[in-house]
Amino acid sequence: MEEQYYAMLHELQAVDFVLVELNLYLDTHPWDTMALQQFNEMAQKRQFLAAQFEQCYGPLLNFGHSASPHGWRWAMPPWPWQV
Repeated sequence: MEEQYYAMLHELQAVDFVLVELNLYLDTHPWDTMALQQFNEMAQKRQFLAAQFEQCYGPLLNFGHSASPHGWRWAMPPWPWQV
């Protein structure tokens, strides 16, 4: 795979980490409007990054969570969760 593939996955993983941490924080601080704003911004960023990745390399998730504009390539590794 090309270097951009791994760079895009790394950025998605970083955003996912931030979203998990903010989710945990907001569970105990639900009135923190700054944290909620940051969560919403990161969620939008993740949607954008995931759409970019899927347009270039195919779906990130299976079971109908992602479209497959590049044909059915699930049998062709590496899968995003294997990287």
